[in-house]
Amino acid sequence: MALIDWRKEFETGVEEVDHEHKELIDLLNTLHEKLGTDVSREEVRGFLGDVFTNISSHFALEETVMRKHKYDEYQAHKSEHEQLLDDLRDIMDAFEANEALDYKSTLADAVRDWFVNHFKTKDARLHRLLGV
Repeated sequence: MALIDWRKEFETGVEEVDHEHKELIDLLNTLHEKLGTDVSREEVRGFLGDVFTNISSHFALEETVMRKHKYDEYQAHKSEHEQLLDDLRDIMDAFEANEALDYKSTLADAVRDWFVNHFKTKDARLHRLLGV
């Protein structure tokens, strides 16, 4: 079962942004599925790194757009980005420290609700107002 299913309400109306969001969801869903199987530590480490890198890259692009357009909610939007990245770093650190975590549920808790709410609110407003 997918961690996050794409829904019409996530769409920003900007094809490139929606495509990138869908790719992030696909990557998270793949990691979530892998965590339920007999997967090596190296594979999990690689997936966590890919998730972090792709999300960081997407956030950097989005923040560049916000600064360029002097977006009125830039700081609040950026703060949400930073919180998710901090949560992901904590998961990665716990994994590296061999802490006994249920990575599948920890990852799900960290990203599912965040992405759903962020797409529907912050990203939708940003792209609606800026037309980007």
